[in-house]
Amino acid sequence: MEHTFSEHRKAHLRPMLMIVLWPAFLMACAATGLFFSLVDPMELIVLDERLQMHISGVYTIGFFAFWLLGILSSGLTALLVQKAH
Repeated sequence: MEHTFSEHRKAHLRPMLMIVLWPAFLMACAATGLFFSLVDPMELIVLDERLQMHISGVYTIGFFAFWLLGILSSGLTALLVQKAH
């Protein structure tokens, strides 16, 4: 019985990951584009010091930060929808 539960869980996890990750990725793309069209990456100040990083690094960290926020948001939504059913 344990083996079938594990297989069912894996089969359910894969589509759930795509339901969470894909919208978060799309929003990270849009958020990164919008944020960095308004803010110059070389003018960012963190903890009272200007960032000493290559511009590509700033874009990359910004994208992954926005993606993480999207994952948290989409994951919470998916979790709440599952609990409701």
